[in-house]
Amino acid sequence: MSSHRSLTAAADERKARLAKLKSLKRKAPSQEPEESSETHARTPSPPPSPSTEIALTHLSGRNYDPLSKGPKLGFEAPPTLFSSKPTLEEQAEAVAEEVRRKAKEEEEDEKGVDLFTLQPKKPNWDLKRDLERKMEMLGARTDNAVARLVRMRIESAQKTGGGEMGMDGAVLVEGVKLRQRENEDAEMI
Repeated sequence: MSSHRSLTAAADERKARLAKLKSLKRKAPSQEPEESSETHARTPSPPPSPSTEIALTHLSGRNYDPLSKGPKLGFEAPPTLFSSKPTLEEQAEAVAEEVRRKAKEEEEDEKGVDLFTLQPKKPNWDLKRDLERKMEMLGARTDNAVARLVRMRIESAQKTGGGEMGMDGAVLVEGVKLRQRENEDAEMI
């Protein structure tokens, strides 16, 4: 409620000031250009009354500059006067300056392209990459072939007799383990 009352009071004050200014404007004499004829004698203009002085000094639009007697151009103070943040123009200038500095450093360097930094650490990395794709396929085929051979040996051992199967099974397991170790050694190299 108090804010409503204060707003109402402020509006009433403004209306009173506007009415006072309007009445001052009406009282101000109009400045008509004097006719230049020989029949009329020139009369000195009367000194301005206090009400016209007030109107001339205090009555101006917000875009009127009384010093230049024309429209106001620009701001009285720059908008960034009390701002602590850098403007976009300042940030853009800082980035441009950094780019110029880096370009100048690169020109002074004049070493050109260093071939050792462009080369990979291991010169055969592309060969290994291409070989890995082919080895995946071959690895799967090798595992299938080993499994098929194991099945064939087990089946042949079962046909010949059960006693030998235990011996052949141990030999097969050792063979598979040996094959796995060989694969691991080949991958490490």
